[in-house]
Order: sequence, then C-alpha cells, then structure tokens
Amino acid sequence: MKPAPFTLLRARTCDEAVEFLQRAGGGAKVIAGGQSLGPMLNLRLVQPGVLVDISGISALTEARDYGDSVVFGGCVTHAAIEDGRVPDPTNGFMRRVARGIAYRAVRNRGTIAGSVVHADPSADWLTTLTALDAVVEIAGAKGTRSVALRDFVIMPFTVDLHEGEFVTGIRVSRHAADTRYGYFKFCRKAGEFASAMASVVASGTTVCGVVGATGNKPHVVVEASRFLPVTVETLAEAAQHVQALAIADDPAADRANAAAFVRALKQVAQ
Repeated sequence: MKPAPFTLLRARTCDEAVEFLQRAGGGAKVIAGGQSLGPMLNLRLVQPGVLVDISGISALTEARDYGDSVVFGGCVTHAAIEDGRVPDPTNGFMRRVARGIAYRAVRNRGTIAGSVVHADPSADWLTTLTALDAVVEIAGAKGTRSVALRDFVIMPFTVDLHEGEFVTGIRVSRHAADTRYGYFKFCRKAGEFASAMASVVASGTTVCGVVGATGNKPHVVVEASRFLPVTVETLAEAAQHVQALAIADDPAADRANAAAFVRALKQVAQ
C-alpha cells in the first residue's frame, strides 16, 4: 500500500515547525527519521493531512553537553550515539544500547526522539531512558516545557504531547564513573522487536530497575536496591517479584521479563 495524500512541509527552525503544526491544527504529524512513521503511513494506519519534516533543523541533529547533563537533539540518530559522534553521559552504556537497536540501516535513520514519541513498549530507548531518569524537552505554541520520561509515556503509542507540540530533545544526566549498568533483552532473532527486556542503573545506593516490553508503558521496579548486592538469594527474589507483578498479563511473558531483569542485575554485579 501507499500513504494517503498529504502535504509535506520542511521546517528549518523549531519556531517554523511550531508554526506549521499550529497552522495544520490536529491533522499534522512530525517526521524525522521515519523508521516507525513511514511504515504506518504506507499501511494507512495513520493518515495525516500534513507532515512536518524536522530533519532539516540542524540544532536538532546535535547533542549539547551542559556538564551535569547532555541534551540529545530530537534528530540525533541511533547510529550517531553508537559511533560516539555525540557525548555519552553514561560512560558508554548508551552506545552499547544503541548498537543493539534493529539493524544498521534503521540506526542510520532512526532518531532517539522518534523512538520515544512512538512509545512502542518493545523499544530499547523507552526502557533504557526510563532507567536513566531521562527528561523529554518539548516545544509548542505556548513555549517550551520539560516532562520526565516516566510521566511522558501514558500508555503504549500514547504520550503527553498536546496539539501543536513536538519533542526537541532528550536530557540525560551525567552519571558518575562508578555507575553500573545492566541491560538485557530477549529477541527471536537479532534485530527483531524484543519480547522481554529490562534495564538496571545502580549509582551508589540509588538503584533504578525498569522492565519493558510488557504490553504497557515501562514498569519501574520499586525499591530495586533490595536485590543488590547480587546473590543467589536476591536473584531468586528478584525473579519472583517481577513475575508476581503480572505486568504482561501472560505467564510466559512474565517469566521472560523476570529472566531479563535477572540478567540485567547480573550485569550490574560484573
């Protein structure tokens, strides 16, 4: 199939993108890499009257280092993070995650903000950035605002974006050199969507564990610090806890999520 007819508008600045969106009302979609939106257009799952292309906004293709945090422009690609062409405030963890996203052709075009806005439960960035306590930066006709990612995602494929708004960047705090990271996902084969995933970020006594690919928004595991240090007993407790959450509404998927969380915990202990 081919997309339904639409008007393509190429924005050169964030202000111009906001103007285009405001003028189009609720019938517009923003496109950058198009790795998710493109197939949806072809299948006519979405039929916007206007597409606003923000890939030509140079400021959105850069990552700005503020010392205590890095803001990844909305159009920063997975490949740019994988290749180290932008700063990594997580000492290589984000590079590792980016390297495992789909295939290189997808990583060359797909963007970090596009992945977050699409809010697919099985997306790598959604789980990882939630564990990193990332903040979403948004522009619109009423100005700019920031929302914690864990609040930005409302449910699968639904986010806190008002009419005429779009995501300009993702802010990630700089992590200490001794921060430990874990990330694991189960896929039927390399490059496919994950059927289970989990991420753990441990900095001192602060531990954030997140389970993704649940069929819902990423689930933050409350008081994940109790599963560290890693022992046979704490790993068994962690597996039982995540499985008992029944966040996937399917026993097999819950077991897979529990296993992914245990694998992520083991990485933190290495």
